[in-house]
Amino acid sequence: MALFKQHTISKPLLYTRNTAIVVVLLAFALATLFPIYFMVISSFGDPIEAGAASYSLWPRDFTFASYKFFFDFSEYSFRWLLNSLIVAVSIMVTNVVFASLAGYAFSKIKFRGRNVLFALLLSAMMIPYQVTQVPLYILVVNIFQIENTYPSLILPSLVTVYNIFLAKQFMGSIPNEIIESAKVEGCNQFQIYTKVIWPLSKTVLAVMAILTFMESWNTFFWPFLVTNTMDMQTIQVGLKNFRFANTTYFAPMMAGATISAVPMFVLFFSLQKYFLEGVTVGAVKG
Repeated sequence: MALFKQHTISKPLLYTRNTAIVVVLLAFALATLFPIYFMVISSFGDPIEAGAASYSLWPRDFTFASYKFFFDFSEYSFRWLLNSLIVAVSIMVTNVVFASLAGYAFSKIKFRGRNVLFALLLSAMMIPYQVTQVPLYILVVNIFQIENTYPSLILPSLVTVYNIFLAKQFMGSIPNEIIESAKVEGCNQFQIYTKVIWPLSKTVLAVMAILTFMESWNTFFWPFLVTNTMDMQTIQVGLKNFRFANTTYFAPMMAGATISAVPMFVLFFSLQKYFLEGVTVGAVKG
Protein backbone atom coordinates (compact mmCIF):
# COMPACT_ATOMS: atom_id res chain seq x y z
CA MET A 1 0.00 0.00 0.00
CA ALA A 2 2.86 2.37 0.86
CA LEU A 3 4.54 1.59 -2.44
CA PHE A 4 1.28 2.31 -4.29
CA LYS A 5 0.87 5.68 -2.54
CA GLN A 6 4.49 6.59 -3.23
CA HIS A 7 4.02 5.82 -6.90
CA THR A 8 0.83 7.91 -7.02
CA ILE A 9 2.49 10.89 -5.34
CA SER A 10 5.54 10.83 -7.63
CA LYS A 11 3.44 10.68 -10.80
CA PRO A 12 3.08 14.50 -11.17
CA LEU A 13 6.83 14.87 -10.73
CA LEU A 14 7.38 12.21 -13.38
CA TYR A 15 5.03 14.04 -15.74
CA THR A 16 6.81 17.35 -15.11
CA ARG A 17 10.20 15.76 -15.74
CA ASN A 18 9.05 14.16 -19.01
CA THR A 19 7.52 17.44 -20.14
CA ALA A 20 10.78 19.28 -19.41
CA ILE A 21 12.75 16.68 -21.36
CA VAL A 22 10.40 17.00 -24.34
CA VAL A 23 10.67 20.80 -24.28
CA VAL A 24 14.48 20.69 -24.17
CA LEU A 25 14.67 18.11 -26.98
CA LEU A 26 12.22 20.14 -29.05
CA ALA A 27 14.34 23.25 -28.55
CA PHE A 28 17.46 21.38 -29.68
CA ALA A 29 15.57 20.01 -32.69
CA LEU A 30 14.42 23.49 -33.70
CA ALA A 31 17.94 24.87 -33.29
CA THR A 32 19.26 22.06 -35.50
CA LEU A 33 16.59 22.40 -38.20
CA PHE A 34 16.57 26.20 -38.34
CA PRO A 35 19.72 26.56 -40.53
CA ILE A 36 18.23 24.07 -43.00
CA TYR A 37 14.93 25.95 -43.00
CA PHE A 38 16.69 29.28 -43.49
CA MET A 39 18.76 27.87 -46.36
CA VAL A 40 15.72 26.47 -48.19
CA ILE A 41 13.52 29.53 -47.63
CA SER A 42 16.27 31.92 -48.69
CA SER A 43 16.74 29.98 -51.92
CA PHE A 44 13.24 31.03 -53.04
CA GLY A 45 14.08 34.72 -52.81
CA ASP A 46 14.52 37.05 -55.75
CA PRO A 47 18.11 36.88 -57.08
CA ILE A 48 17.99 40.58 -57.97
CA GLU A 49 17.59 41.49 -54.30
CA ALA A 50 20.40 39.18 -53.27
CA GLY A 51 23.02 41.91 -53.26
CA ALA A 52 21.14 43.78 -50.55
CA ALA A 53 21.59 40.77 -48.22
CA SER A 54 18.22 41.37 -46.55
CA TYR A 55 18.01 38.32 -44.33
CA SER A 56 14.42 37.36 -43.48
CA LEU A 57 12.54 34.28 -42.35
CA TRP A 58 10.26 34.46 -45.39
CA PRO A 59 11.14 35.79 -48.84
CA ARG A 60 9.34 38.89 -50.07
CA ASP A 61 8.75 37.24 -53.47
CA PHE A 62 8.41 33.45 -53.53
CA THR A 63 10.07 32.42 -56.80
CA PHE A 64 12.23 29.74 -58.40
CA ALA A 65 14.27 32.36 -60.25
CA SER A 66 17.28 31.85 -57.98
CA TYR A 67 17.52 28.21 -59.02
CA LYS A 68 17.50 29.23 -62.67
CA PHE A 69 20.05 31.94 -61.88
CA PHE A 70 22.30 29.34 -60.22
CA PHE A 71 22.48 27.18 -63.35
CA ASP A 72 22.66 30.16 -65.72
CA PHE A 73 25.37 31.90 -63.70
CA SER A 74 28.14 29.62 -64.91
CA GLU A 75 28.51 26.95 -67.55
CA TYR A 76 30.18 24.81 -64.88
CA SER A 77 27.26 24.65 -62.44
CA PHE A 78 26.36 21.10 -63.47
CA ARG A 79 30.06 20.22 -63.58
CA TRP A 80 30.48 21.27 -59.94
CA LEU A 81 27.75 18.87 -58.89
CA LEU A 82 29.21 16.10 -61.05
CA ASN A 83 32.70 16.63 -59.62
CA SER A 84 31.37 16.46 -56.07
CA LEU A 85 29.43 13.30 -56.89
CA ILE A 86 32.44 11.58 -58.48
CA VAL A 87 34.76 12.51 -55.62
CA ALA A 88 32.32 11.71 -52.79
CA VAL A 89 31.18 8.37 -54.25
CA SER A 90 34.76 7.30 -55.00
CA ILE A 91 35.95 8.15 -51.50
CA MET A 92 32.90 6.46 -49.96
CA VAL A 93 33.44 3.22 -51.92
CA THR A 94 37.19 3.03 -51.26
CA ASN A 95 36.70 3.70 -47.57
CA VAL A 96 34.01 1.04 -47.21
CA VAL A 97 36.14 -1.55 -49.01
CA PHE A 98 39.62 -0.79 -47.67
CA ALA A 99 38.56 0.13 -44.13
CA SER A 100 36.49 -3.05 -43.82
CA LEU A 101 39.41 -5.14 -45.09
CA ALA A 102 41.75 -3.49 -42.59
CA GLY A 103 39.18 -3.83 -39.81
CA TYR A 104 38.82 -7.54 -40.53
CA ALA A 105 42.59 -8.01 -40.50
CA PHE A 106 43.04 -6.15 -37.21
CA SER A 107 40.14 -7.90 -35.49
CA LYS A 108 40.32 -11.49 -36.73
CA ILE A 109 43.75 -12.19 -38.22
CA LYS A 110 46.68 -12.67 -35.87
CA PHE A 111 49.99 -11.34 -37.17
CA ARG A 112 53.15 -9.99 -35.61
CA GLY A 113 52.97 -6.34 -34.61
CA ARG A 114 49.20 -6.12 -35.00
CA ASN A 115 48.60 -4.20 -31.76
CA VAL A 116 51.56 -1.87 -32.33
CA LEU A 117 50.43 -1.04 -35.85
CA PHE A 118 46.87 -0.40 -34.71
CA ALA A 119 48.14 1.85 -31.91
CA LEU A 120 50.15 3.85 -34.47
CA LEU A 121 47.04 4.26 -36.59
CA LEU A 122 45.06 5.48 -33.60
CA SER A 123 47.81 7.96 -32.73
CA ALA A 124 47.42 9.41 -36.24
CA MET A 125 43.89 10.42 -35.26
CA MET A 126 45.37 12.78 -32.68
CA ILE A 127 47.04 14.90 -35.39
CA PRO A 128 44.89 17.91 -36.36
CA TYR A 129 43.61 17.94 -39.91
CA GLN A 130 45.19 21.33 -40.66
CA VAL A 131 48.69 20.13 -39.71
CA THR A 132 48.79 17.57 -42.52
CA GLN A 133 47.58 19.89 -45.27
CA VAL A 134 50.91 21.59 -46.05
CA PRO A 135 53.02 18.41 -46.47
CA LEU A 136 50.11 16.74 -48.29
CA TYR A 137 49.84 19.70 -50.65
CA ILE A 138 53.58 19.58 -51.36
CA LEU A 139 53.33 15.84 -52.01
CA VAL A 140 50.41 16.18 -54.42
CA VAL A 141 51.52 19.33 -56.27
CA ASN A 142 55.32 19.22 -56.31
CA ILE A 143 56.17 15.52 -56.16
CA PHE A 144 53.33 13.66 -57.88
CA GLN A 145 52.26 16.74 -59.90
CA ILE A 146 48.59 15.74 -60.04
CA GLU A 147 47.16 19.13 -59.08
CA ASN A 148 43.71 19.99 -60.46
CA THR A 149 42.78 16.35 -61.20
CA TYR A 150 40.39 13.81 -59.73
CA PRO A 151 43.25 11.78 -58.16
CA SER A 152 44.37 14.87 -56.23
CA LEU A 153 40.87 15.17 -54.78
CA ILE A 154 40.38 11.46 -54.05
CA LEU A 155 43.74 9.91 -53.08
CA PRO A 156 44.33 11.85 -49.79
CA SER A 157 41.03 10.48 -48.42
CA LEU A 158 41.26 7.00 -49.93
CA VAL A 159 40.82 5.45 -46.47
CA THR A 160 40.60 7.03 -43.03
CA VAL A 161 41.78 5.76 -39.68
CA TYR A 162 38.41 6.48 -38.12
CA ASN A 163 36.66 4.10 -40.52
CA ILE A 164 39.27 1.41 -39.84
CA PHE A 165 38.61 1.87 -36.13
CA LEU A 166 34.84 1.56 -36.62
CA ALA A 167 35.23 -1.59 -38.72
CA LYS A 168 37.67 -3.16 -36.28
CA GLN A 169 35.47 -2.50 -33.26
CA PHE A 170 32.37 -3.90 -34.93
CA MET A 171 34.00 -6.96 -36.50
CA GLY A 172 35.66 -7.78 -33.20
CA SER A 173 32.18 -8.55 -31.81
CA ILE A 174 31.53 -11.21 -34.48
CA PRO A 175 31.95 -14.66 -32.86
CA ASN A 176 35.15 -16.47 -33.83
CA GLU A 177 33.19 -19.73 -34.05
CA ILE A 178 31.56 -18.50 -37.27
CA ILE A 179 34.95 -17.91 -38.85
CA GLU A 180 36.26 -21.27 -37.67
CA SER A 181 33.22 -22.97 -39.18
CA ALA A 182 33.92 -21.26 -42.50
CA LYS A 183 37.54 -22.46 -42.38
CA VAL A 184 36.33 -26.02 -41.77
CA GLU A 185 34.16 -25.67 -44.89
CA GLY A 186 37.32 -24.83 -46.87
CA CYS A 187 36.98 -21.03 -47.15
CA ASN A 188 40.13 -18.94 -47.46
CA GLN A 189 40.53 -15.52 -45.85
CA PHE A 190 39.07 -13.63 -48.81
CA GLN A 191 36.05 -15.95 -48.99
CA ILE A 192 35.51 -15.55 -45.24
CA TYR A 193 35.57 -11.78 -45.71
CA THR A 194 33.17 -11.70 -48.66
CA LYS A 195 30.76 -14.47 -47.62
CA VAL A 196 30.76 -14.18 -43.82
CA ILE A 197 32.15 -10.87 -42.55
CA TRP A 198 30.70 -8.57 -45.22
CA PRO A 199 27.04 -9.71 -44.86
CA LEU A 200 27.26 -9.55 -41.06
CA SER A 201 28.74 -6.03 -41.15
CA LYS A 202 26.04 -4.23 -43.12
CA THR A 203 25.31 -1.97 -40.15
CA VAL A 204 28.80 -0.59 -39.74
CA LEU A 205 29.33 -0.41 -43.50
CA ALA A 206 26.20 1.75 -43.85
CA VAL A 207 27.41 4.03 -41.05
CA MET A 208 30.81 4.35 -42.73
CA ALA A 209 29.18 5.05 -46.10
CA ILE A 210 26.93 7.82 -44.76
CA LEU A 211 29.57 9.56 -42.66
CA THR A 212 32.24 9.33 -45.35
CA PHE A 213 29.97 10.59 -48.12
CA MET A 214 28.77 13.53 -46.04
CA GLU A 215 32.30 14.50 -45.04
CA SER A 216 33.63 14.23 -48.60
CA TRP A 217 30.68 16.09 -50.10
CA ASN A 218 30.96 18.97 -47.62
CA THR A 219 34.74 19.34 -47.73
CA PHE A 220 35.83 22.81 -48.84
CA PHE A 221 39.42 23.42 -47.78
CA TRP A 222 41.25 20.63 -49.64
CA PRO A 223 39.39 20.97 -52.98
CA PHE A 224 39.97 24.72 -52.73
CA LEU A 225 43.72 24.11 -52.37
CA VAL A 226 44.27 21.65 -55.22
CA THR A 227 41.88 23.01 -57.87
CA ASN A 228 42.77 26.09 -59.88
CA THR A 229 40.18 25.98 -62.68
CA MET A 230 36.40 26.27 -62.44
CA ASP A 231 35.80 23.03 -64.35
CA MET A 232 37.46 20.97 -61.59
CA GLN A 233 35.87 22.69 -58.60
CA THR A 234 33.41 20.85 -56.41
CA ILE A 235 30.04 22.34 -55.53
CA GLN A 236 31.23 23.62 -52.15
CA VAL A 237 34.11 25.49 -53.77
CA GLY A 238 31.95 26.61 -56.68
CA LEU A 239 29.50 28.34 -54.36
CA LYS A 240 32.17 30.86 -53.38
CA ASN A 241 31.95 32.26 -56.93
CA PHE A 242 28.62 33.85 -55.98
CA ARG A 243 30.37 36.19 -53.57
CA PHE A 244 32.18 39.27 -54.78
CA ALA A 245 33.95 42.21 -53.15
CA ASN A 246 30.93 44.51 -53.14
CA THR A 247 27.96 42.15 -53.29
CA THR A 248 26.82 38.58 -52.79
CA TYR A 249 24.24 36.68 -54.81
CA PHE A 250 22.74 35.36 -51.62
CA ALA A 251 19.54 33.68 -52.86
CA PRO A 252 21.24 31.86 -55.80
CA MET A 253 24.01 30.76 -53.45
CA MET A 254 21.40 29.34 -51.08
CA ALA A 255 19.72 27.65 -54.05
CA GLY A 256 23.01 25.96 -54.88
CA ALA A 257 23.49 24.96 -51.26
CA THR A 258 19.97 23.48 -51.19
CA ILE A 259 20.65 21.48 -54.35
CA SER A 260 23.95 20.27 -52.92
CA ALA A 261 22.18 19.05 -49.77
CA VAL A 262 19.78 16.77 -51.66
CA PRO A 263 22.22 13.84 -52.24
CA MET A 264 23.07 13.75 -48.53
CA PHE A 265 19.41 13.57 -47.54
CA VAL A 266 18.76 10.84 -50.12
CA LEU A 267 21.69 8.75 -48.90
CA PHE A 268 20.85 9.21 -45.24
CA PHE A 269 17.18 8.30 -45.53
CA SER A 270 17.92 5.33 -47.80
CA LEU A 271 20.35 3.91 -45.22
CA GLN A 272 18.59 5.29 -42.15
CA LYS A 273 17.67 1.83 -40.85
CA TYR A 274 21.28 0.68 -40.71
CA PHE A 275 22.54 4.03 -39.47
CA LEU A 276 20.23 4.10 -36.44
CA GLU A 277 21.26 0.54 -35.59
CA GLY A 278 24.92 1.43 -35.75
CA VAL A 279 25.19 4.84 -34.09
CA THR A 280 26.78 3.21 -31.04
CA VAL A 281 29.01 0.86 -32.99
CA GLY A 282 32.16 2.55 -31.66
CA ALA A 283 31.19 1.53 -28.15
CA VAL A 284 31.31 -2.19 -28.96
CA LYS A 285 34.09 -3.84 -27.04
CA GLY A 286 36.68 -5.27 -29.40
